Amino acid sequence: MTYKGYELPPLIKGRLVKRYKRFLADVALEDGSVVTAHCPNSGSMTGCKEEGAPVWISQSDNPKRKLKYTWEVIRTRDSYIGINTMVPNRLVRAAAEHLAIEELAMYSKVQSEVKTSEGTRLDLMLTDEQGHRCYIEIKNCTLVEDGLAMFPDAVTTRGQKHLEELVGLKKAGHRAVIFYLIQRMDAACFTPAAAIDPAYAEKLIRAADCGVEIITRDVVIDPESVPGRISLRNSIPVELDPNKIWMPC
Repeated sequence: MTYKGYELPPLIKGRLVKRYKRFLADVALEDGSVVTAHCPNSGSMTGCKEEGAPVWISQSDNPKRKLKYTWEVIRTRDSYIGINTMVPNRLVRAAAEHLAIEELAMYSKVQSEVKTSEGTRLDLMLTDEQGHRCYIEIKNCTLVEDGLAMFPDAVTTRGQKHLEELVGLKKAGHRAVIFYLIQRMDAACFTPAAAIDPAYAEKLIRAADCGVEIITRDVVIDPESVPGRISLRNSIPVELDPNKIWMPC
């Protein structure tokens, strides 16, 4: 069966009033009311929180939740953007299970949240029929400027540790992959955000030199269909040297 992508929950359209305290967002609905939604993204969200922009939120029926709304998508002048940081793992895992990622289509078994060392877990471990393993860490990328996708959007010591873990697994004889899921539709190239986290950029270059593979995908986001979906689209070119970045006209 062809994998059609991550199915969004039923969505309510509104406009962003403001995002604040990292995990909160006020949204003005079309009936004039203003609700507070959970913002499932703790990053800086540079370029993803334009006040007044159209947004889509979901509603939970769970009575134990403090906030019943969750912010899922925003539309800027350049692109729809997926806000929920839980989507990349769900999307990539399901795509891997359906053999919908060309670089990973040789694996028959998929496991999530695999412990690889004391205090460290990686997002996925894939295994083929011969028992060969592929370890994958998935990163959500929403920072795009003039077509250039960048990660991270804030300093991430945890992300640096994941790169070191992948290097160790590669040296131990396993396949190791860092997967950047770009939750936008306007990226033409990917590069590490060296100006934001130079240590992460250096570790990514070292990881690539050691044989850690970099896989990128952007997405198609359609919050207005029923059901709304976020689907994998294209592989995005990677340039690790910022001095060599060339953007198409």
